[in-house]
Amino acid sequence: MKFGFVNEENMSLLTDLYELTMAQVYFEKGMNETAIFDFYTRPVPNRSFLVNAGLEQLIYYLLNIKFTDDDIEYLRSTEKFNEDFLNFLKNFKFTGNLYAVDEGEIIFPNEPVVQIEAPLIEAQIIETFLINTLQLPILVATKAVRCYLAAKGTFLIDFGLRRSQGTDAGMKAARSAYIGGFDGTSNVLAGKEYGIPIFGTMAHSYILAFGDEIEAFSSFSEVYPNDTIFLVDTFDTIKGVKNAVKAVKEKDIKFFKGVRLDSGDLLSLSKEVRKILNSNGFYNTKIFASGGINEFKIKELISKKAPIDGWGVGTELVVSADLPYLDCAYKLVEYNKNPVMKLSSKKLTLPYKKQIYRFYEDGTFKKDVITRYDEKLDDGIPLLKEYIVGGKLVRDLPSIKDIRNKTLENLNKLPDNFKDIERIVSYTPEVSKVILETVEKLKKRLIGKK
Repeated sequence: MKFGFVNEENMSLLTDLYELTMAQVYFEKGMNETAIFDFYTRPVPNRSFLVNAGLEQLIYYLLNIKFTDDDIEYLRSTEKFNEDFLNFLKNFKFTGNLYAVDEGEIIFPNEPVVQIEAPLIEAQIIETFLINTLQLPILVATKAVRCYLAAKGTFLIDFGLRRSQGTDAGMKAARSAYIGGFDGTSNVLAGKEYGIPIFGTMAHSYILAFGDEIEAFSSFSEVYPNDTIFLVDTFDTIKGVKNAVKAVKEKDIKFFKGVRLDSGDLLSLSKEVRKILNSNGFYNTKIFASGGINEFKIKELISKKAPIDGWGVGTELVVSADLPYLDCAYKLVEYNKNPVMKLSSKKLTLPYKKQIYRFYEDGTFKKDVITRYDEKLDDGIPLLKEYIVGGKLVRDLPSIKDIRNKTLENLNKLPDNFKDIERIVSYTPEVSKVILETVEKLKKRLIGKK
């Protein structure tokens, strides 16, 4: 019986077969000069910007990828690979360079968020894992930021682990949500591994197991007198709040942390619950809402002055419900010092190793310009940084708190129209004249070959 977790020992095989079959052809033909690949996103229909995330996990993979004896034996059993190539894989490691935009940075379509410069076989083999590792974190971090913008300073907790599409997705989502401005997660393992604050309340099953709300609430407050958030809608929300108040008063508790509303008309219920709490002297007890929450519901409830202090956002966050996949790509842009490009309809690529320069005006984002790497633009801030050189990490990685702070700082630099979750700004960066001239030359040469 197998659990099927991906780990350091087997992650080299988390790839598409064609990455390895192409690599064997390159090996047989002696094609292993330096290649440069760009990872970038194409335009998406309902986002004005994206938030970069997932880089730390990619770096870990590049620094640790190897083919174990078990991996080699499995590949041998497929009868698709010759012994010389398998021997090559036995000694495989990433020896190239990684250039990347920082996690927590705002990114836009067509920008090379990650750039790999490595021998062709290495750069090809890592493609599938790289795309898999970056796509979901970018989606969730962006969704989280949208919730953050809507929440107007109220509390945000990731409740999505049980609804995430697999264990790996649940971990990536918790990390990315925190990067995107959430205050914590219900995911205990994410708390341990990433240092994210963990939060929780209670389930309806807890209430049902006792069969009596007052007894259930009283028992919980005995064990957690200073950290109690009562789930009050198992039977009747208003009665549930009154029972919570009764339970803590019977224990002579002067303060309890909060109540959670998980169903019903959250606007009217939250107003009535606030009245009940205040009338009993619990002015500082918070109201927490969950159940199908997304950025639009948060914005609507806040605009209608619902007295809700915090939000548990689950399914719609961790699957990025309104944008469940990222139209992204990893494409060869230079090989053996020669620029290359793809001409497919609506999927044209930009040649060359590149840099992205970001420009601000009075502290507010103005524009991005994609250039060839050796171009210099005055007053522009280069976004692509060296993280790995010659297979070695050359930059200290920031803490997750620092990444979160960076996200929020960058968010403050965006114009207001970009931050309106109900308005989509279609923005694509400029491309330097040097690259555009090469694009036209390559088009003429490549189309002429047809």
